[in-house]
Amino acid sequence: MKVNGKDYRTVWMEGSSVFLIEQNLLPFKFEIFESKSYKQTCTAIKNMLVRGAGAIGSAAGFAMAQAFLEASEKGFWEFVEKAKKEIEATRPTAQNLFYATEQVYQKAKMSNDPAETAIQTAQSIADKDAEDSRKIGEFGNELIKDGYNILTHCNAGWLAFTDFGTALSPIYMAHKSEKNIFVYVDETRPRSQGARLTAWELKNEGIPHAIIPDNAAAHLMQQGKIDMVIVGADRIAANGDIANKIGTLEKAICASEYGIPFYVAAPTSTFDPDCKTGKEIPIEERNPDEVLYQTGLTKDGKVERVLVCSPDSEAFNPAFDVTPAKFITGIITEKGIISS
Repeated sequence: MKVNGKDYRTVWMEGSSVFLIEQNLLPFKFEIFESKSYKQTCTAIKNMLVRGAGAIGSAAGFAMAQAFLEASEKGFWEFVEKAKKEIEATRPTAQNLFYATEQVYQKAKMSNDPAETAIQTAQSIADKDAEDSRKIGEFGNELIKDGYNILTHCNAGWLAFTDFGTALSPIYMAHKSEKNIFVYVDETRPRSQGARLTAWELKNEGIPHAIIPDNAAAHLMQQGKIDMVIVGADRIAANGDIANKIGTLEKAICASEYGIPFYVAAPTSTFDPDCKTGKEIPIEERNPDEVLYQTGLTKDGKVERVLVCSPDSEAFNPAFDVTPAKFITGIITEKGIISS
């Protein structure tokens, strides 16, 4: 995708360094972070400098490649296996992370040149992630009619994947095919990823949109102002249950009540065949400060973090919820649309 006239991917590798768009600074500043070690890349994943299922997967694959490059001849495999565990501990819900680390590890283990194979495998994972997202856009575009009002939740655009995205990819394709569409963007508290990232992407693409409070979606559905919902997923169980950003379940229940199609967009790498139902998906609980504090831009152009809640109050911060398959109209993948 283009930013200021230049093509960027969300994450990429040059030499032994991994480069990432610093998403914690968006939409106020656009900066590239250089991670020079697998541990730095782990921190970038854990602190949500990079976020979104596919982008996390690509970053994790590159982190594994960095670990292979950093490992000394003595204790080589012990170092790599320890690094793999550290990378996998950064974000427990995102299936793409585990898919990437396992792919890089296993292919490198069978190679005479493990480090080079790790780099090539990580790169192929990132390339496939981008291509899968493009295909998801093509399939999803077939569902979007001219004049549609579409609701999104969280960010599943190109920032959440290596390129193109999942939930936003069909929207981008619809816009390019000159369909008249409008996007309602859930702000997605507590990190406000819809308001800060999705809205920023849509503005860059010139797509009409409006940011809405998370608790306004049901009202808009009741008023007949939403034609379809498209969200992403961080893990999909074998029975079709999906884990996505907290608040997705509420949107699915409301969409079901008002007869609005509810679609999930995700590549097949997000499917976890070993996870029978959504009850088995681990739900990450993050720092309560993400609820208690917000970051914004002051009038004099400074980015500041401020307390927005009652002082000394505690907070509970689950990062994801699970939407049962019965509420999902279909899953848009790079291979086609799976109807529930």
